[in-house]
Amino acid sequence: MRIRVIDAFTDTPFRGNPAAVCLLTGDTWPDEDWMQRVALEMNLSETVYALPGVDGVDYGIRWFTPALEVNMCGHATLATAYALHLDRGTPGTVKFSSRSGILAVESFADGSMTMDFPASPTTPVPP
Repeated sequence: MRIRVIDAFTDTPFRGNPAAVCLLTGDTWPDEDWMQRVALEMNLSETVYALPGVDGVDYGIRWFTPALEVNMCGHATLATAYALHLDRGTPGTVKFSSRSGILAVESFADGSMTMDFPASPTTPVPP
């Protein structure tokens, strides 16, 4: 499997926020223990896995730190969308199914991207 290290939030190599990006093939997730071991080996804050055609959207997405699976990681999602943009060669929107809901990233011809994440409901707290 090809694993890319992509620096999010920058256009300069070795800057920004790195994530290991694994674009999977097939129709099932790899073994969780294997995904965790890859994340440990990569030793970055996040290793992200994207599997095509999950839950009726473009990709399922999962994020692993070296220690555990997490519910959300913005920079790794952006890095994954960037890898998909490079592979497709055209701008567009990609939707990911995640533990946190449906996440959308739109890429543009100039290389910029926007992310649309679900908002958590607010809860009033006393001052």
